[in-house]
Amino acid sequence: MLPDYYEFQHSTKMLSGKSALENIPTELVMLGSRRPMVLSDRVLHEIGTLSVVCDALCAEGISIGAVFYDIPADSSSAIVNQIAEIYRGCGCDGLVAVGGGSVLDTAKGVRMLLSQRVEDIMELLGCEIMGRGRHVPFVAVPTTSGTGSESTLVAVIKNAADGMKMEFISYYLQPDVTVLDVRMTETLPARTTASTGLDTLCHAIEACTCLQKNPLSDAYGTAAIRMVGEYLERAVRNGRDREARLGMANAAAMAGAAFSNSMVGVVHAAGHALGSVCHVPHADAMTILLPHCMEYNMDKLSGAYGELLLYLCGPEAYAETDAKERGTAMVQRVRALEGRLHRLCGLPLTLKEAGVDRKDLEAVAKAALNDGAMIVNPKKADKDDVLRILENAYA
Repeated sequence: MLPDYYEFQHSTKMLSGKSALENIPTELVMLGSRRPMVLSDRVLHEIGTLSVVCDALCAEGISIGAVFYDIPADSSSAIVNQIAEIYRGCGCDGLVAVGGGSVLDTAKGVRMLLSQRVEDIMELLGCEIMGRGRHVPFVAVPTTSGTGSESTLVAVIKNAADGMKMEFISYYLQPDVTVLDVRMTETLPARTTASTGLDTLCHAIEACTCLQKNPLSDAYGTAAIRMVGEYLERAVRNGRDREARLGMANAAAMAGAAFSNSMVGVVHAAGHALGSVCHVPHADAMTILLPHCMEYNMDKLSGAYGELLLYLCGPEAYAETDAKERGTAMVQRVRALEGRLHRLCGLPLTLKEAGVDRKDLEAVAKAALNDGAMIVNPKKADKDDVLRILENAYA
């Protein structure tokens, strides 16, 4: 059924596959940047991933204006402000961000600050309040296949003053160019590959089933689910499987585009709360909560989940399953996939395994109700509902 009205935007140009990194200089020149600032984190600097990108830039005559690789796992408004000051001082004219969600979200924050010509990103706090502003060329090079930040309209940045994570949403946050190159992900540990891959699956499933879903988000989301089903386990078993790595990179980008436009639901609401209250890594929270939240939504979404079985498991499994049982079968297949990945790399499957203290579940449930993702979940949830989900996921 078509919605009465919807909006969809995915304006990012995608470079995917062999020698994708070597095409960045051409893209920068076309965007008007010849002296970009490169952003990353210390780990990527130390293992040489960052140098691969810098070498690709310099080989084609790009002059790197500055390099900042001290972006932490949970970046903050203070880091964003600091980077913008360095950018201005070094006369840079664009951004190349190499990293996972924190690095890419930090780059989005820097771009916001520069484009809007302000000194402190806190001046921009608010949802969808910004116009385009001054164009700052921005190339994203993701080094994980999970967050989808390379495709989204969202940046999550911590308030340095009180530690609260702030969400910035704007149609002008998407990068100009996203580069998917297996050299950026082939050394990712199996454990991280598994959790970020399941984060991708969660993004796609929620994008295809929440209240703001639409035909375009469905197209991106179902394609992402199919690729997760085909490539995730392969990538975990063999990190040097380049086809699997590239497949998961594409899946993450497509799932990001899908949920960025259709939004997410109760899995993310509870997951964000787990991150804030108990400091559970986001991808682990998504892994643990996904099947439990699908079961909670089943009376509303059995048919929709059943349709997704086709994409995760293929036409034979879909055809062999009775139509009335497909929704339940989809949850069972998600659990089975998570179980196999748990045996391969120790992926946590319960909140207890993730180090959550049971006494904190009440606070998590309360926090989840205030998360914006709860608004578009197809089934309303109160505190007791969320608490039951958390209890079921605990052990």
